[in-house]
Amino acid sequence: MVIPILLSALAMTAIVGVRYLIASAGFAFATRVRQPGLYAGQGRQIRREIGWSLASAAIYGVPAGIVAWGWRTHGWTRIYEDVGAYPLWWLPLSVFAFLAAHDTWFYWTHRWMHRPGPFRIAHAVHHASRPPTAWAAMSFHPWEALTGAVVIPSLVFLIPIHVAALGTVLAIMTIMGVTNHMGWELFPRSMVTGAAGRWLITASHHQRHHRDYGCNYGLYFRFWDRLCGTDRGLGDFGPTPRRGADPGRHAAGGEPVGTARPGG
Repeated sequence: MVIPILLSALAMTAIVGVRYLIASAGFAFATRVRQPGLYAGQGRQIRREIGWSLASAAIYGVPAGIVAWGWRTHGWTRIYEDVGAYPLWWLPLSVFAFLAAHDTWFYWTHRWMHRPGPFRIAHAVHHASRPPTAWAAMSFHPWEALTGAVVIPSLVFLIPIHVAALGTVLAIMTIMGVTNHMGWELFPRSMVTGAAGRWLITASHHQRHHRDYGCNYGLYFRFWDRLCGTDRGLGDFGPTPRRGADPGRHAAGGEPVGTARPGG
């Protein structure tokens, strides 16, 4: 039994790693075409981002591989393959349910990681990318990667989802993670500043988090930020402090990072 589980974990680690490399390389190439020179002088940072991200791929891959083995071998999880097993309207609703649950978990764990202790121990690794690039989506300290790695493997035990819908969730998760960090806005301004942009997170919203730290904690939706007063609107893509500044100063003394100011 141990060998099949190990092989499944290794296979899933490889899948997560390759998915990251393909997605990040694709959007890094798009950046070179659309925003020439944007990543100039960041070669060392990018290599560090790739290193942390590939380590994170293993942390994401192991629980996913174990769950995948259990699903195939013992019928664990509520993943289904027969599209007729649930009403067709459940397909898009299940995708939304997964995204909403993931977004909720991400908001609160992300906000907690901006407390001084967790920030110094783990989250500072991600914020050391200043400004972040398309390679930074999975650039996490192992402790932070672990908090993200348990979400989808846990949800498949709770929420029924078709295997294709689960693939859609993973694709959205990958694309949003990469594009929100690549340093320019992929989506049209009319969408970002319009009705959809009031609730959906894109690079313009997440860029402000990387500039100001104590705001805009969400992953897919602005719901929790707006509800909890941590939404400070869209950022711009002007100069961002490079690695010379100490990110720890944002979590040391005074107002803890993650504490919303009134009206923030």
